[in-house]
Parts: sequence; C-alpha cells; structure tokens
Amino acid sequence: MARARERRLRRTGGLVAAVCTAAFSAITLPAHAVPEGRILGAGSPGSVHGSYLVTLEEGTAARSAAGRGLAGRYGVEISHIYGTVLNGYAIRADERQAGRLAADPRVASVVQDTRVRLDGTQTNPPSWGLDRVDQPKPPLDRSYTWPGKAGAGVTVYVIDTGVRTTHRDFAGRASHGWDFVGGDAVATDGNGHGTHVAGTVAGTVHGVAKKARIVSVRVLDAAGGGTTGRVIAGIDWVTRHAKKPAVANLSLGGPRNDRLDAAVRASIASGVTYTVAAGNDGRPAGLYSPAGVEQAVTVGATDRRDTKPAFSNHGPALDLFAPGVGITSTSAASDTARSTSSGTSMASPHAAGAAALYLDDHPKATPAQVARALTAGAATGKVSGRGVGSPDKLLRVPRG
Repeated sequence: MARARERRLRRTGGLVAAVCTAAFSAITLPAHAVPEGRILGAGSPGSVHGSYLVTLEEGTAARSAAGRGLAGRYGVEISHIYGTVLNGYAIRADERQAGRLAADPRVASVVQDTRVRLDGTQTNPPSWGLDRVDQPKPPLDRSYTWPGKAGAGVTVYVIDTGVRTTHRDFAGRASHGWDFVGGDAVATDGNGHGTHVAGTVAGTVHGVAKKARIVSVRVLDAAGGGTTGRVIAGIDWVTRHAKKPAVANLSLGGPRNDRLDAAVRASIASGVTYTVAAGNDGRPAGLYSPAGVEQAVTVGATDRRDTKPAFSNHGPALDLFAPGVGITSTSAASDTARSTSSGTSMASPHAAGAAALYLDDHPKATPAQVARALTAGAATGKVSGRGVGSPDKLLRVPRG
C-alpha cells in the first residue's frame, strides 16, 4: 500500500515537474522578433511623417509582381512606383513597417521622405535679364539677339508648380505633361512660380528660347510645397517621356537628399540636360539638392550690376551665374498677365533657355557637352561678390 502510494506520488511529481518545465520554457524563451532595418534620414530636417522612399536591389524590379508583393508583405501602401531613375517606390507606412521592410534582403535602402520648396521670390523692379545674357559686358543695349531657330526643335520640361499653358506668350507651344499633385494629366499652375519660370525659358516676349516647346510637370502644390518623393516621380516621368533633344528645369530645392540627386543623375544619363537653381539661402549650394548634383548645370543669381545678391547660394557646386533679380515674366493670373520676381529660380530658366538654343543647333549633344558649351561661352571677370569657390562665369546665350 505504501509502495503504491509512493509510486503514485512519483508519477504525479514527475507530471508536475514536466508541466512546470514546459511552462517555464514558454515564459523564458523569446518569441521570434521580426528584424527591423535602418531608415536613412529618419528625423532629419523637413522629414515627412509616414512617407518613405524605397530602393530595391537589382534582382527585384519595382514594377514586377515580386516587387509590388514585397511591399504588400509588410502591409505598406505604395503611393508611386518608379521605374526609370530609381528601381523602387514611394510608400506610406508607419515607422515599424518601414523598418521591417528595410531589413528585407531584397531592399537596398529605405529613406525617409523630405519636403522640398520653391526657392523664394520677391517683387522687384522691371526685368533686364534678356538684355544682359546676349552681350559680354554692360552697358545694356536695350536689345536681345538670339540664334535664328530660337530653340524650335527642343522640348523643355518645367518641373514646378505647373504652367498656365494658355498664356498668350507661349503661342500654343506649351502643353500639359502630368500633375503629380492632383494625379491627372492637367498640370495647371495654382501658384504662379512655374508659369513665370516657363516664360523666362521660352516665352515669345519674355523668353530666351522663343520657339522651344514647354511641357508642364507639376510636383509642387499651390503653396509652393511638396515632397522629395513627388519630385522624383516628376523626374521619372520626364525621363520616360522625354522627346529629345530635351532640357528639364528644376527651380526648387531642399536639404541634401541622396535619392533626389541619384534620380537627377539617372535622368541626365538618359540624355536629358538639367538646369537647377542654386538656392536662396546665401550658403554653399553643395549643401542642397538638387543644386549639388555635379552633372547638372547649377545656376546662381546676379543683379543688373553683375553682383551676386546676398540671397544667392554660392561655392564650387555652381557652374555659372545668370540674371535673377527683378526678372519680369509671364504670370498665371491671366493669359496676358506678367509679374516681376527675384531668386535663383529666375536665374536657372535663363540657362535652360540657353541650353535649348544650343541643342537646337547641336541636337546630338550630350548633357555634358551642353554644360561645357554654356560654361565655356560664359562671360568672365564680371561677377562681383560671387563668394568663395564660385565660378567666375556669367551666362551668355549661344550665338549659333
């Protein structure tokens, strides 16, 4: 009887021990945690909460079922798929989802999206820029002379706030590309900045290349704001749809962003010449994107005395200067309106128009050859107060 009881206790004790051991194991063994990778640029100035730029490794195409399915696996929403300048997409996700996606071996990087903005403008006296860029030195002669074809065979893509394509100064040469703010094919201008830029590029009255075609690509809203992801989408669209010879102008910028710079470089590599504003912070242009892209033509501003204004960025990232103070051009207020503004946003389209003139006579020229032609043809010994490291070059339009 005692032995039977002892055996029952042993069996019971063993069962209790086994149960306790199992319970202890369940409590102490860690669950399989989902790894999280590094989000580049997280918390940097101008970060856009919940928006990220994803670049995939070469073995996975962003537009493929596998590429799209990768995003779905981590529960993130794709807001735009890139396919030309970047193998990846823009996504909406929370920080944990983005981190888990970043840890996937098929993902090259996840970068937090940032805000971009117009390079600020201000009202100033009437324009004089066209008069300045066709002659080597002052005094101004109250005339503007350009090559005979006036850029007729070139298309210039204005990646900006949109363009009032019906403005009479465009004489039917302006058209809509895509609106990445509204998500449709009508890229109208609710701000005025893009229309002003386009007029300086190719307006019949106000423009440098008076017969070039303008295509509006809207990436900034009516307040002049937007995201890096949206700007990259515009660049991607231009790269896929560019009718060459082609020029693209970016009179916008923000803090240094490697993904934006990479997109511009890829578009240039495809054969599109880019002119970009140096920025209006009075600091080295190399601190900003896309102003710091070496392959682009980065343009600082001068006033009518050939002096760099205090607002213009400067330094070795610049390729040249162009008129950018008190520039009168087309306005989005009506089909006949005009307005006067200042900024490197106004300087850059002078260079875009000059690039279009050069390409009209040299349609097979590469972006590097266009850039060299503009810098080689620039006037020297003219820009005062240009800043340490800035080039001694002031834009002159090609003479054919």
